[in-house]
Amino acid sequence: MVKMAARSSKQVYFTPQGLLKAKDELESLKKVKRVQIAERIQHAREFGDLAENAEYDAAIEEQTMVENRISELEAMLKRARVIKSAPKSDFVVIGSTVVIEMDGEVDEFTIVGIVEADPSKKKISNESPVGAAILGAKEGEIVEVTTPIVRYRCKILEIK
Repeated sequence: MVKMAARSSKQVYFTPQGLLKAKDELESLKKVKRVQIAERIQHAREFGDLAENAEYDAAIEEQTMVENRISELEAMLKRARVIKSAPKSDFVVIGSTVVIEMDGEVDEFTIVGIVEADPSKKKISNESPVGAAILGAKEGEIVEVTTPIVRYRCKILEIK
């Protein structure tokens, strides 16, 4: 319980596009998805006995998931902090695009908030092991990344 209270006060970082996407999702869930589910529940109720009504059970389960997502989005948006594209900086900040060398390979990532993280698009969270390790690092610096499984070093080649 203590852990959740601490987590709920933590800022959630968004790019302007990510904030807009989260707001759009919230509006869609509230105005479209809620209505669709309510209609499904009403339709399922028309079949009578709810005790063995799979369609009703599925609609109720979906309603629970949608309401949980709405609550999650509302909580995140209350703690939202918008990060603009990071200006060229001497050190890595949220919004920076960073070129790193790791295990002899060069890779490029943009550091974003956890909500927008998408490793397949080279967007890593500031809370991920790599993201957390390189925040505050300068070009040329070697940082140690620690994961639950392995520990390794990476070199900051460029901050864009």
